[in-house]
Amino acid sequence: MNRDNYCYGRNSMFEQCYCCYSASFVKDDLEKGDKVIMPASALDRLAKLNIDYPMLFEISNPRASKVTHCGVLEFTADEGLIYLPFSMMENMQLKDGDIVRVKNASLPKGTYVKMQPHKTDFLDVSNPKAVLETSLRSYTCLTTGDTIMVVHNNKEFYINILETKPSNAISIIETDCEVDFAPPLDYKEPEKPVKSKRPRPEADEEPEHKSRKLSSFTGTSRRLDGKPSSQVEVPVCEINSSVSKSSTRRQSGKLVFGSSAVDASLKESSKSLAQKEEDGMKFKAFTGQKHSLKD
Repeated sequence: MNRDNYCYGRNSMFEQCYCCYSASFVKDDLEKGDKVIMPASALDRLAKLNIDYPMLFEISNPRASKVTHCGVLEFTADEGLIYLPFSMMENMQLKDGDIVRVKNASLPKGTYVKMQPHKTDFLDVSNPKAVLETSLRSYTCLTTGDTIMVVHNNKEFYINILETKPSNAISIIETDCEVDFAPPLDYKEPEKPVKSKRPRPEADEEPEHKSRKLSSFTGTSRRLDGKPSSQVEVPVCEINSSVSKSSTRRQSGKLVFGSSAVDASLKESSKSLAQKEEDGMKFKAFTGQKHSLKD
């Protein structure tokens, strides 16, 4: 049975089934794009049809329900065979010798593409936009769900096609297309520094207030008649800052000038001082010796 006659094409369009093989059998350059090699009989058939140029094709794997789109590089394959890039065979889950269905397609020009690199290494390229633009010149169309391969500095980068507009399959030949990138598959967000939960410092206990002594009227006393006065020992009044806590509670954060407890102690010390002065030496006026001017 002739493999070229495995599927019969219709008069209105080109549709044929071929046995596929990897392009590495014939040309290594084919691995860098999405172009295939078809037999010469396909060109004869296409020339008789009214199709759009450049020629674009839809390739499907009926067993895996996989569909993609591609262009054609040349018509030099053996009859009944088609050569595909290895990356395309991986997308289609094909092996050498599997049967694929090929038919011509007309795709709209793309306006938007969203891509997702497999590894963050692609973001380390000095100018990924320029590298991608150069690599996509080897492609004729993009299909949502496919994975394309970009080669830069002898290093291969795989990129998923997440979304295409205005349709699920677009032509990228001579068109201005907006490109958006999703985070790479192996991208991990930087971990936020975990704040160590430190126990809240307990409220400092109020230190015990030490009693302070208040000495009233510590100056030197002088008599009106000029005679030296005997120093009266002034009582020292001890003031405890915690006096009358129950009766005189003060609000925290406010200053209170004056205290009934302090005023009372001052009054008591003044009274005791006055009492001692009365009990002591009383003032006697004109107690000196008299002298006559005649003497």
